[in-house]
Amino acid sequence: MQKYRVPTLTIATSDSSGGAGIQADLKAFSALGTYGMSVIVAITAQNTEGVYGIEALSTDIIEKQMDAVFTDIFPKAVKIGMVYSSDIILQVAEGLKKYKPEYVVLDPVMISKSNCPLLKQDAMENLIKNLIPLSYILTPNVPEAEEITGIKIENIEDMKKAGEKILEMGAKNVLIKGGHLEGDATDVLMGKDLLEVYEGKRYDRKNTHGTGCTLSSSIASYLALGYDIKEAIRLSKIYISEAIEHSFDIGKGVGPVHHFYKFE
Repeated sequence: MQKYRVPTLTIATSDSSGGAGIQADLKAFSALGTYGMSVIVAITAQNTEGVYGIEALSTDIIEKQMDAVFTDIFPKAVKIGMVYSSDIILQVAEGLKKYKPEYVVLDPVMISKSNCPLLKQDAMENLIKNLIPLSYILTPNVPEAEEITGIKIENIEDMKKAGEKILEMGAKNVLIKGGHLEGDATDVLMGKDLLEVYEGKRYDRKNTHGTGCTLSSSIASYLALGYDIKEAIRLSKIYISEAIEHSFDIGKGVGPVHHFYKFE
């Protein structure tokens, strides 16, 4: 497929500072050579120091955005990020069931780096029941995987146990990201007859705003471009590692990763 002509879609929340959310997804889509589109489900007021406000959009406009995109430029892959509330989750799930995209990469965004809740407490059950079964791959970090499964994760074996439980919830594949554990940043990919452990270097950088959003959207990009799941993740880990290594200071707090480091 020709680069920049392969459609990818992010269904997520706007980050006014441009480091995470919809903005990070679109940057990653562009950097990796796909045509990025968006369905915005909520808006945050945030910057590098914190999140100062969240406002959900109506389910009516979410439905209209999904219909507009899918009936005209059908995406090869869909990334789902911060979906905030039960109403939003149910509306997004309805749209996915209606249009049945081949690849759904679900990043279960729950809390910001400044410890602001990004998923309402009563929405967790709906995320598990309605979005996880529709996902081609789920990409939780360790705290998110613990919240979803109720399993305390302290090592790779615990990651595997949590991964097995998430597969039982209906996800076709799961990538548990080990960045919150001690030592190297090791991730575990699991699926039916699939187990892959990715060992990665840990970068000592403070500017990591948007890492989860960027990784999941890069996985969606590589899947859209025709790579299988293992190669899509391998390439995505290279991309996010380099983006972290080339991250830069902007603002007063936790700055963003560098989505376009390849073009400098």
